[in-house]
Amino acid sequence: MLSLEPTLICKNFKPGYKPPSKRGGGPPSKRGGGPPLKSSGRISTTAMAGIVAGATFATLLIVGIFWWNCCYKLDDEISDVLFGDEFQNGMELRKFSLVQIAKMTNNFNGEKLGEGGFGVVYKGYLRDLDTYVAVKRISKASKQGIKEFASEVKIISRSRHKNLVKLIGQCHEKGELILVYELMANGSLDSHLFKGKTLLTWEVRFKIVQDLASALFYLHEEGDHCVLHRDIKASNIMLDSSFNAKLGDFGLARLVDHAKALQTTHLAGTMGYLAPECVSSGKASKESDVYSFGVVALEIACGRRSIEPKYEESQASLVAWVWDAYENQRLLDVADPKLCMNFDAKQMECLLMVGLWCVHPHQHLRPSIRQAIQVLNFEAPLPKLPSTRPTAAYDTQIISEIQASEPCFTGMSITVPR
Repeated sequence: MLSLEPTLICKNFKPGYKPPSKRGGGPPSKRGGGPPLKSSGRISTTAMAGIVAGATFATLLIVGIFWWNCCYKLDDEISDVLFGDEFQNGMELRKFSLVQIAKMTNNFNGEKLGEGGFGVVYKGYLRDLDTYVAVKRISKASKQGIKEFASEVKIISRSRHKNLVKLIGQCHEKGELILVYELMANGSLDSHLFKGKTLLTWEVRFKIVQDLASALFYLHEEGDHCVLHRDIKASNIMLDSSFNAKLGDFGLARLVDHAKALQTTHLAGTMGYLAPECVSSGKASKESDVYSFGVVALEIACGRRSIEPKYEESQASLVAWVWDAYENQRLLDVADPKLCMNFDAKQMECLLMVGLWCVHPHQHLRPSIRQAIQVLNFEAPLPKLPSTRPTAAYDTQIISEIQASEPCFTGMSITVPR
């Protein structure tokens, strides 16, 4: 049944009539006819929205100020380190803006050349030079930080050698740390030796060793200061379009006087390439760089990593394995089987002997890089090595349980090979 109430209301309607309030049924309030006041213990929706908006604004303001201070404090700190009086003379390095870097890399959405604990390397295009470049964007979470960024810029920008990767410029802006290098078309040595990118012929391999030795000789002997690289390894050796080798990544490098050529510092480097005295004392030297060079030489000859956890304990360490072959007069047996015996036996023996000479556990019995070059060029006789692998009191055994992982910096700046 339909309700008749609407009809009755219409019949009783008079102009100016107001129905009584449902709350009390009495006449409307004399204070203006509005609704009764709410309890003072409750906050209106409008007031609550205002409080939330104010708190949000204050939070964003604090975060913005903190971000601004951090970014510009970082920029000032880097500028002080890079362009202090000690390094102003001779600095010839281009400074890019973040906008320019973004244009080079399609706003960091372009092709990635590599990625690791340090950050990401992008392929970029430098329009004014009409050339492609490698743009290394250091991760804000990276342990490398300001010190390593500044070290790379200071050292490599002052170095000019055909076997060093050329640093074109840098950018430190709004908290970003970015390095721009010449593009090395064939990537890193380790991608060819261990990842099957390309099978390097023996001629190319022997030339790579000679290029690396030339770069190290320049760093140790030919500059105004001796440069200790401290992280010579296959992944830091880059190959150009003609497979010429160039040493890169100077984040851990240090300048020392030629007279001293020794630095006591925190332990830094990569497991498998670290000289035993570095592990025990933290002292870096020319001899510790030569040790790392020797490990790379053995890797190039044998086609396997310095540490291989998948092998049984007696063969996990490349150095120990090659020494064992030398002791048993089967040195050429360790040659990379992927070469299918297509190598110069005399050069292979020379490279393996020089490699073992360079990784001697006693640092003072290792050759200088000059002596190693003379043997590699057959300008000096092969070294006389002990019949059995020598040991030292501080010789540290590589733990076979070490697992392979992506390179990353720890608090001690040690990396584990992949």
